[in-house]
Amino acid sequence: MQKFPMTPNGAKLLQEELARLKSIERPRVIQAIAEARSHGDLSENAEYDAAKEKQGFVEGRIGEIESKLSQAQIIDLSTVDSDGKIVFGATIAILDLESDDEISYQIVGDDEADVKVGKISVNTPVARSLIGKRCGDVVEVRVPSGVKEYEIMAVSF
Repeated sequence: MQKFPMTPNGAKLLQEELARLKSIERPRVIQAIAEARSHGDLSENAEYDAAKEKQGFVEGRIGEIESKLSQAQIIDLSTVDSDGKIVFGATIAILDLESDDEISYQIVGDDEADVKVGKISVNTPVARSLIGKRCGDVVEVRVPSGVKEYEIMAVSF
């Protein structure tokens, strides 16, 4: 079975979502289905159809989260000895050599990635090109618009 990297915070967020889905959303949907059934003919009952659709979504998401958590390889950054190299979980400040913009990213798992808050997936071209590099290195990254050059300004964990 393939394992997928995840930070402890990412795993915690998934566990919290799973608990919410099981303890709040699932009972709410079951109640909505029961209420819609009490209205009579199910063949023309839009409330029933909507509740069943919502149930399918909730159950699907529960299964997806349980699967992700069972295949997660939770990487505790405090136990990683990277010797100054960029590894999963590192926060990196890079300088775009073309535009002189400084950008900061944390390399995280696919489910945790959110560029708006500075978290990129370990599977992105930028993260893959940074892994194993050190502060001061210049990396080339092939992006849809061409090739970008970045200088690594800082690495922290």
